[in-house]
Amino acid sequence: MRDPQSVPAPEPLLGATEIRRLAEELGVRPTKTLGQNFVIDGNTIRRIVAAANIDPAETVLEVGPGLGSLTLGLLDAAARVVAVEIDPVLAAKLPETVAAFRPAKAGNLDVVLSDAMRVTELPGVPTALVANLPYNVAVPVVLHLLEYFPSLRHGLVMVQDEVADRMVAGPGSKTYGVPSVKGAWYAQMRKAGVIGMNVFWPAPKISSGLVGFTRRVPPATQASRAEVFAVIDAAFAQRRKTLRAALAGWAGGAAEAERCLREAGVDPAARGEVLDIAAFARIAEAKVPQIV
Repeated sequence: MRDPQSVPAPEPLLGATEIRRLAEELGVRPTKTLGQNFVIDGNTIRRIVAAANIDPAETVLEVGPGLGSLTLGLLDAAARVVAVEIDPVLAAKLPETVAAFRPAKAGNLDVVLSDAMRVTELPGVPTALVANLPYNVAVPVVLHLLEYFPSLRHGLVMVQDEVADRMVAGPGSKTYGVPSVKGAWYAQMRKAGVIGMNVFWPAPKISSGLVGFTRRVPPATQASRAEVFAVIDAAFAQRRKTLRAALAGWAGGAAEAERCLREAGVDPAARGEVLDIAAFARIAEAKVPQIV
């Protein structure tokens, strides 16, 4: 039996005391505008990193590192971390925090001062996305990053719990909608757990959900991603209407919408909430002019 004393203690992570000290030092007060809720519990960080299933050789993309709670845990697990931070004060402090808490890993961090919704180039080739995302932009950020960085093979994001449920929902579910379908274009999404409110500062009013994803090949179609997404947007803009009615504006008339639906093998009287991503791709393709 292994001697418990021979098992190395885990590297220290930022707790409530360190987080508040750093925030006070920087004059930072978490804002709702940027959706800042800092994780103050080391065990939660370890749980997130473990659930992300990071290979030691990987480069991890982190969005919104804040004061560095999750960043330290990711540096312990990955070869490199690329952190995208929109706040210049936090971005400037992060390398100093890493140098203080993980001096041997300080060279393994790249900090990019940018809005994650605008970034299109990154240092290195990140293969995993792991992030505590602001609730108000979580879905657009994930979709943007999956579009612009095809090297991202898998990931784990923490979002508002009800947003997590929408991201992983399947056809026929009450929570199935635009985030569910567009996310399915890029990846297989799954619920990986729920995080309570008391591990954050400030504590949010609702729990957070962990969403894991594994990239997959989009449905085979002659339609572009933008054309497929246009069908999805139209179908869910009026989700109580039949697809024949909801897609009339998109198709240029109800009759043309019905033609596209029947060609795609979809009942015109159905609603968007029952279709999977492959069906939306077929509908979009039915409108694409065929090249003979």
